[in-house]
Amino acid sequence: MQTQMWTVDKNVDNLKTYPQIIEAAQKLKQDEVVAFPTETVYGLGGNAKSDEAVLKIFEAKGRPGDNPLIIHIANREQIHSFVKEIPDQAEVLMDAFWPGPLTIILEKKDGVLSEKATAGLSTVAVRMPDHPVALALIEASGLPLAAPSANLSGKPSPTTADHVADDLTSRIAGIVNGGATGVGLESTVVDCTGEIPAILRPGGVTKEQLEEVVGEVSVDPALKDSDQAPKSPGMKYRHYAPNAPFYLVDGTREKIQQLVNEKRSEGLKVGVMTTKENKEFYDSDKVIPCGERAKLETVAEALYDTLRAFNQENLDIIFGEIFPEHGVGQAIMNRLSKASGLPIIKK
Repeated sequence: MQTQMWTVDKNVDNLKTYPQIIEAAQKLKQDEVVAFPTETVYGLGGNAKSDEAVLKIFEAKGRPGDNPLIIHIANREQIHSFVKEIPDQAEVLMDAFWPGPLTIILEKKDGVLSEKATAGLSTVAVRMPDHPVALALIEASGLPLAAPSANLSGKPSPTTADHVADDLTSRIAGIVNGGATGVGLESTVVDCTGEIPAILRPGGVTKEQLEEVVGEVSVDPALKDSDQAPKSPGMKYRHYAPNAPFYLVDGTREKIQQLVNEKRSEGLKVGVMTTKENKEFYDSDKVIPCGERAKLETVAEALYDTLRAFNQENLDIIFGEIFPEHGVGQAIMNRLSKASGLPIIKK
């Protein structure tokens, strides 16, 4: 399959009338799948009402079919066609954070969306992205778009069109290149089907921000307990992984350097993921900084690009620093733990 690349300027007016957007939207109407930028990462969109389109998403990514997809909309009116009701707490969250990096889980209507998009569940995960290209594309298509991240399953999520092309060229119909994304981490997923909203996946909106507008918010036990089955889209399997084994280290810089020295003495090529503050401290085969420890939002923004950068170095093993789990740090550590898939080394 030939993969087209449509480059658009997100800052121009009335994007939905641009030829590139119209052409990409036409592909979506034909049940093809198209990658597009959001404020978090690039998504791989397909008609959420079509089994054919949704199957193409799973096939392109190599994603297990029991993993539900997030449905992307361009306006609040769209949601009423496929959800039973919008609880008051969900309305408050939509008012505060939409468009933006917040996904809300609601009870779905039967017979509207593809059952494959929702993995046969009675609920649906919905969000309105805060990116003009995404909104223009959804509006031009006239469809709700099922859209996981536009990468091969298990690999770091894409924050540029080039990342998408590296993974999915010849596997999808096209890529709408709207430049680099902003937040860098996927949306926060909140279940609003119970009495108390529950975070199923931490992301661009923090627990503290949610509680400021809606009061008490709980956290899915599966985020801390690996024996619990996760309920959120995109949380069931290992994700975001670089090619080399990736170990997080709960210890000082000196302890991490000790690990590096031990592995290099065994003849291994070793990488270290750190922050700008510590870049000059480490002596290793490759040291890549990921944002600033004093500004965790910069770590979030650079995280996936950093994980992908390690794949260019032909490393045997990578060690990474950990981060405090407050604010966006909770989402950062969630993604790093998924990327590692290995026990944290405590030194």
